[in-house]
Amino acid sequence: MVEPDCCQLCERREVRLTRHHLIPRRTHRLKRIRRRFSRNERQQRILFLCRPCHKQIHAVLDEKTLAERYHDRDALLGHPDIARFVAWIADKPGGINPQTHRPRR
Repeated sequence: MVEPDCCQLCERREVRLTRHHLIPRRTHRLKRIRRRFSRNERQQRILFLCRPCHKQIHAVLDEKTLAERYHDRDALLGHPDIARFVAWIADKPGGINPQTHRPRR
């Protein structure tokens, strides 16, 4: 997989990218995940994200929820807290490192 030149969520350029497994590795051994996704899918469903977007996803969603409901880009952008964060950070410079907080429930 070739690393893109921008974050695949906020689309900011000139940011350092991290690999986000859309199906978290800790969930690969769960029976329901193994039945739903092939080994290849579990290993290759990846987004390249800037650190703030990556941190926000893990602050908002636990790994089981990520694997079961938010295992693609469109689903992540459909989550209201993540969509709000992505819209906010999209026009910020690459060096910004905002504090990440769990959203209020």
